[in-house]
Amino acid sequence: QVQLVESGGGLVQPGGSLRLSCGVSGFTLDYYAIGWFRQAPGKEREGVSCISSSFGTTYYTDSVKGRFTISRDNAKNTVYLQMNTLKPEDTAVYYCAARPNYCSGVSYNYWGQGTQVTVSS
Repeated sequence: QVQLVESGGGLVQPGGSLRLSCGVSGFTLDYYAIGWFRQAPGKEREGVSCISSSFGTTYYTDSVKGRFTISRDNAKNTVYLQMNTLKPEDTAVYYCAARPNYCSGVSYNYWGQGTQVTVSS
């Protein structure tokens, strides 16, 4: 069984913070890169962040640089996305996804079910 489960979404006011978690099972996390994606109503899915396996190389889309931080805890089979200084335009369903080793490449093998993040006053 291969499974990714996102959690930690919710409703926050602008300027607030959330920490998303992506728990994985059924594969070896230390050999996989984990990416975070988001889909807002009426918009295309976009990549938000990614962290490579073991090496810890990270990537962020320009709109979240300086506000979001991705990290991984292989022992806990979990990847986190710490989101600070949230803006209304961050509102979306957030998904985590996995592919072998590296963030580069367009094909992700496994996807979670998504967690809703709503930023509104």
